[in-house]
Amino acid sequence: MSAGPAPGDTMDWNRLRIFQTVAEHGSFTRAGDILELSQSAVSRQIAALEKSLGVVLFHRHSRGLLLTEQGEALYRTVREVSAKLAMTEAQIADSRDRPSGPLKITTTVAFASTWLTPRIRAFNTLYPEIKITLLTSDDLLDLAMREADVAIRMIEPTEPDLVRRHLMTVHSYIYAAPDYLARFGPIETADDLARQRLIVYGQGPLIPIFSPDWLIAISGDPHADGRIVLEVNNVYCMREAVESGLGIAALPDYMVWGSRNLQRVLPEYQGQPYDAYFAYAEELRYSKRIGVFRDFLLDEVAKWRS
Repeated sequence: MSAGPAPGDTMDWNRLRIFQTVAEHGSFTRAGDILELSQSAVSRQIAALEKSLGVVLFHRHSRGLLLTEQGEALYRTVREVSAKLAMTEAQIADSRDRPSGPLKITTTVAFASTWLTPRIRAFNTLYPEIKITLLTSDDLLDLAMREADVAIRMIEPTEPDLVRRHLMTVHSYIYAAPDYLARFGPIETADDLARQRLIVYGQGPLIPIFSPDWLIAISGDPHADGRIVLEVNNVYCMREAVESGLGIAALPDYMVWGSRNLQRVLPEYQGQPYDAYFAYAEELRYSKRIGVFRDFLLDEVAKWRS
């Protein structure tokens, strides 16, 4: 008769950590690369975990690994425990006198690339013990599950377990490169828009929040006469295209910060303003790292707007 698993084998944390990585990446090989283990070592650990629990955790097929129903249940629990452990680690780090430890920030590609990243050096000079990870994504990461510690969002957070702070009101205006204006002439009235080459956002996830294509409404029908030279669902790409002299576009004002190759035209026209927010999980309300980063951002916004 089998003696069964040794005490502690069933929920060995090392195996659960390996299981979580495999579940998130759907591959023994990929999980091994991340954990710096061989594919065979990862496979053995998963097999041992399945044996100790008495269930199959993954469906194995030629395209990868899929969680079984029991695997899904275990993954949800392990993910929650990992998030709590990360939260506890952060709280311990915050118990020290000087703010220190990791700080994972998520925001949009455009905001991170044009406004936030150039200011990271100043923050690092003030708080060198805080180690920043910047996750750029136009998708909303789950702060409650610690996919990131803080978020700068271009829409007000609606999750009830988040602390939010208004960061700035964003305005959008029409911009062109000096080179473009030299080739196609000045833009002095709305009538001049009817002969311009337009760079537009098109369809994408930002449309409910910020529609760069309000420019189309005041420039005639660019679809009819082929004046749209580029449609791209990324605002940062739009800015780069404008700077290259390809055409004109409506851009958020934070994106032109520090640029010497963007010129605002028809300043009396602007799109619908929207608000950006700083947000973090309720459990981190008293985090020193988050507090000093929040205050730093608010100070930088005040200096930028002054």
